[in-house]
Amino acid sequence: MKQVRTWDEFFENIAETMYFQNIQTFLSSAYQKKVYPKRDDVFKAFTLTPLEKVKVVIIGQDPYHQPGQAMGLAFSVPSREKLPPSLRNIFKEMSDDLQAPLREDGDLTYLAKQGVFLYNTILTVEEGKPLSHNISAYESFTSEVLKTLNNAPQPIVFLLWGTKAKEYRKYINATNKLVLTANHPSPLSANRGGFFGTKHFSKTNEFLAKYGINPINWV
Repeated sequence: MKQVRTWDEFFENIAETMYFQNIQTFLSSAYQKKVYPKRDDVFKAFTLTPLEKVKVVIIGQDPYHQPGQAMGLAFSVPSREKLPPSLRNIFKEMSDDLQAPLREDGDLTYLAKQGVFLYNTILTVEEGKPLSHNISAYESFTSEVLKTLNNAPQPIVFLLWGTKAKEYRKYINATNKLVLTANHPSPLSANRGGFFGTKHFSKTNEFLAKYGINPINWV
């Protein structure tokens, strides 16, 4: 696919592809049941973080599958919601890495607006059924999203946490892109080691600073 400058161009280019048409058909059917996030929030990450403004990419797997949590941004929950375990661990590592207060508000919109693209590789989920929407069309869509980000002219840091996220490493090879990998922040994975102490947040800001780009205000 040719290089695109905006997410609007990206969606225009893929509109007629079979996989994107399959996604649209799938969503029309899926939302007859209880599905998260809200239909209007499925592509929220693209709306909040324009392609030309992306500085960091954090890849999640699929949305939270309980009521009131999923909001179209990977790992994020509305401010009123209790922090899910993975997000709590992210905030703990963030606090330890940056020697900053522990964040308690789980709404990550503040990061999305700074250029952190919070992307779930599976965009939707049926209530109470994790990975229920693990369809091949989403996989094709995600591969094109990653290729587009890799081809973007600006430096970008990719934070790939967990086995599933690391599978997309193969799409990132541009010389001005940095890939940092770690275990998933879920308690089962993070507590085995390989997430805490990785200092991905400070390393990200160091990389951005090297290119004269404003760092992310993580906390």
